[in-house]
Amino acid sequence: MKKQLTNPRAAAAASLIAWEKNGRYANLEVATSLTDSPMSEADRALYTALVYGVIERVITLDYIIAALSSRPMAEIDREALCALRLGIYQLTFMDRIPPHAAVSESVSTAPARSRGFVNALLRAYLRGGCRYTLPEGDPITRMSVEYSAPEELCAFWVERYGAEKAAELLTSTMRNPAVTLRINPLITTTAEVIAEFPEGQACACPLAPDMVTVKSAAHIPDGIRAGKYFVQDPASRLCVRALDPQPGETVIDTCAAPGGKTISIALDMQNRGQILACDLHENKLSLIRRTAQSLGVSILEVQARDARNPDPARIGKADRVLCDAPCSGLGVIGKKPDIKYKSLDSIRALPAIQYDILCGAAQYVRPGGTLVYSTCTLNPDENEHIVARFLAEHPDFTAVDFDLGPAGVSEGGMRTFYPHKDGCDGFFIAKMIRS
Repeated sequence: MKKQLTNPRAAAAASLIAWEKNGRYANLEVATSLTDSPMSEADRALYTALVYGVIERVITLDYIIAALSSRPMAEIDREALCALRLGIYQLTFMDRIPPHAAVSESVSTAPARSRGFVNALLRAYLRGGCRYTLPEGDPITRMSVEYSAPEELCAFWVERYGAEKAAELLTSTMRNPAVTLRINPLITTTAEVIAEFPEGQACACPLAPDMVTVKSAAHIPDGIRAGKYFVQDPASRLCVRALDPQPGETVIDTCAAPGGKTISIALDMQNRGQILACDLHENKLSLIRRTAQSLGVSILEVQARDARNPDPARIGKADRVLCDAPCSGLGVIGKKPDIKYKSLDSIRALPAIQYDILCGAAQYVRPGGTLVYSTCTLNPDENEHIVARFLAEHPDFTAVDFDLGPAGVSEGGMRTFYPHKDGCDGFFIAKMIRS
């Protein structure tokens, strides 16, 4: 059983070591550590900020440490390195923590044998004004240190979007995204939900009127348990808006887990009609069932199925089909910073899989029906190129534009959302009609 720590910095150090050692996703590590945690709300918030902040900035932090230390990075043990990262992160990127507290508390997280070394480096950094100089020369190396992103990812985005937009995208990965809630119109309204939060803590989402943006997540669990709303990014909500499901229709979501878009479809349909939610992994279907039950959604059927092999009994029978394909996730780095440290080798195999999934999903669409393809990534190879190939090889499908109100109108049946421009996840949506 994992020991419950009451000191937020000690807890953060333990989680960061586990994250690096075991390769665990940061969100899972944080959720596990906070379950039944004895820490106060303020300490829980500090713990969370430290874990995500250090992961988000680890390349920059290690660059600073390497410049300060006469000892090679490879010779600094993991625990001491973690303490240094925590200290330098607080000194450099957190403005509400007194420097002496950042140093002393970080030193205390290091093992006794390393505390002198950690203390000396942190105090040297403090004496130097907590400043560092970016590397000269190679612009990709400089970009990597400045935005704490692997050089591979920096080069990848520069090649596809140009240096200026790549820098904007990398900047957006280090912003703390707002928490947004999709309202359950079966039992409440946007105004009622806003009124439940302290004054000034919640407002209508500018991208979608049936969503609420909140500043503090403190009150969210109560509303989720009551079935009044669930957490969803505006881009995911707008994806369903583009699909435009209507009450009484038959809709299929071919890659449904964890189920947010499926539930949004049901709510737009006023819980009238039929929805089939499919996912490759049987163990993920229970989450969709639980969420549907908590929100009073009863028109949902779930099925474990590889989207590349559609159910023969349902081919050509769906009014609308959503194909939210598995992707590299480069549009959600702001929420899941560990994504950016994954090797891009795995991305190269994705377009072929995504194309096969889209072709499988298309078989469900009846003549005159609607097909929406979407991803939460920023990579033309997984987005525009997939749709262009599909349309070229499936002349019975035609791209159609869609109007998302405040979020704008698509162009050529496609719309890409950029975090730095649109204030939501990086996301791609394409809408097609079968003739």
